[in-house]
Amino acid sequence: MATLGIGMVGARYGARMHYENYSKLAHGLVEIRGVCALTKESAQNYAAAYQVPMATDSLEELLANPAIDIIDICTPPASHHEIAIKAANAGKHIIMEKPLTGYFGEPDDEQPIGKHVSRDKMRRGASKNAEAVREAVTSNRVKFCYAENWVYSPPILKMQKLIRASKGSILELRAEENHSGSNSFFSKEWRFMGGGSLLRMGAHSVGACIYLKQFEGYERLGRPIRPISVIADTADLMHSDASNRAKVVNAHEWISSNPVDVENWANVVIRFEDGSRATVMVSDVGLGGLNTRVTAYMTDGVIKANMTLNDAVETYSVDPNTFANEYYTEKLETKAGWNRPSCDEDWFRGFSQEISDFIYAIKEDRQPLSGIDLAVDCVHVIYAAYQSAEEGRRIDL
Repeated sequence: MATLGIGMVGARYGARMHYENYSKLAHGLVEIRGVCALTKESAQNYAAAYQVPMATDSLEELLANPAIDIIDICTPPASHHEIAIKAANAGKHIIMEKPLTGYFGEPDDEQPIGKHVSRDKMRRGASKNAEAVREAVTSNRVKFCYAENWVYSPPILKMQKLIRASKGSILELRAEENHSGSNSFFSKEWRFMGGGSLLRMGAHSVGACIYLKQFEGYERLGRPIRPISVIADTADLMHSDASNRAKVVNAHEWISSNPVDVENWANVVIRFEDGSRATVMVSDVGLGGLNTRVTAYMTDGVIKANMTLNDAVETYSVDPNTFANEYYTEKLETKAGWNRPSCDEDWFRGFSQEISDFIYAIKEDRQPLSGIDLAVDCVHVIYAAYQSAEEGRRIDL
């Protein structure tokens, strides 16, 4: 089968991570044939590091390259939907890092939009962007691959098998992700990210809950079980009175979260059409390394999936520098004391599997496990949660 040509859009963390997982595929399956970044220098640095033949700061030039079959979008979310629509109109298949899109303000809006734009207006704008991408993908008949790695992680895949094996129903899902804050400059402002921890991190938890209820629905009823309403609360805890009291001991010594106009904590309850619930908890102010979990409380059992910590390898050190030169796991603040380094973080969290599924879905002309509908549903649920948190009421979907 012909080698698929990849065009990377973005040249930083996400693009580097995607390269690492492309490189694990069978030889000759894919080739990164071009990279586009905000500056030509950034694109050239990526191209030099990974032997990519084309480097540009022009998206149009990348899209015009006939050797490129797939556009892989690893840019900040504010540009996601526009790039995706242009790629679809150019007949290119799409791989996109989450989230799909959001609301990013108006062109002449100079104020921090998270502090003065109503969440109802944001919800309408985000939904419009999301549906525009779906329309472009559908009308141009291209594949859209939504990089929601939780769907592909071995713990969630095993959870699906256990749900299938049981005779019961899911009454409640509890999903959480927390760590001590993003290192990205863009994460601080709504105009770049489209939201805070609820969108940036909660897309994982919300996406996993929607996906698992869809899976249960197909298994039990032959159709997906859909979310129908949301109630939520959000906060910027690092600028709360509780954080201000800690300034004498420097609240930001270990927690990097310091937003301008986004939240760094959220709690969401999703109601599904069968009466079941999903509780989503996300936080950018949680010490102890990355924590990602989903629990299914069923009528005949409980299933717990942990996408990060495992005890295959354990270490103890008095000095945090004892193992300084070896990677442990994302967001770990210190290597002192007892720790559990991940053996293969990309595999265990589903990054390798999602890239493989995307490439074979495009080659085999089938839909990926994580596609456009899941991406759009996540936007609708998360922005309904933002509106709920602002208005203090349940929002129907």
